[in-house]
Amino acid sequence: MHGWIILDKPHGLGSTQAVAAVKRALRDSGAGKCKVGHGGTLDPLATGVLPIAIGEATKLAGRMLDSDKIYDFTVAFGAQTDTLDLEGKVIATSDILPSFGDVEDVLADFIGEIDQIPPVYSAIKIDGARAYDLARSGEAPDIKSRRITIYHLDYLGEETGSVTLRAHVSKGTYIRSLARDIALALGTVGHVTMLRRIKAGPFTLESAISLDKLRHAANERDIGGLMLPLTAGLDDIPALPVSPDQALMLRQGKVLTGITATTGLYLATQGDIPVALVRSDDQEIIVVRGFNLMSREDD
Repeated sequence: MHGWIILDKPHGLGSTQAVAAVKRALRDSGAGKCKVGHGGTLDPLATGVLPIAIGEATKLAGRMLDSDKIYDFTVAFGAQTDTLDLEGKVIATSDILPSFGDVEDVLADFIGEIDQIPPVYSAIKIDGARAYDLARSGEAPDIKSRRITIYHLDYLGEETGSVTLRAHVSKGTYIRSLARDIALALGTVGHVTMLRRIKAGPFTLESAISLDKLRHAANERDIGGLMLPLTAGLDDIPALPVSPDQALMLRQGKVLTGITATTGLYLATQGDIPVALVRSDDQEIIVVRGFNLMSREDD
């Protein structure tokens, strides 16, 4: 079992709990013990695309963490909470409720590279401790700003006192902080009331499944039918065919020479079997991440 299960994570479930649910479903389906990991944390109040890596695909989970993501989110104006979402306690209020025109006017200011201060309630480590643990103990974590990129920020709709937006963002972006900063730019305060991830790396809601569908597949012992292949996480990486001898060298971590390939990342393949994620520097092919997958001929 090597590949991806893309969950449409429900409201109220943490990412770690989602991984546990997939592990349980794999056991129930008779798949046995498998490595399982997720490709990007979602807050319990958030829903949407959560890539779950299985087997050798867990070696690519880091690429998912580094990938761009797209979110739909709703900002309610007039109150700011300590967690910047519905779960927290109100720490600031304002009578100012911006109009649609006001919101449109400030969105352009957030496009491109910007500095953002992550939420106090976040998993960022400060001197070895998680920021949210420090905050819950009554401390005020000193969180430094970070450079992020907002590629697109689009208006989707509004209701009285709130607006719904879509953001295409780089890794490290906190939508709760973005919502806070948009509200402040409008001369008011705000917090997130809805957050839904609709894309993570190459994965979208179209390939996402519910927990109910996962459980049903486990009961039917057909989880494999829901899985995407390991290579689905590498759709943006060109393939580099290699011979059986070259594949063996790559599996041993050796450097290949004599292969013409422009500088960049490639997926080395022996037939239809992924061998390794490699990097070419025009003269050598170097293993970035090897996969322990063998063809039938190698068994």
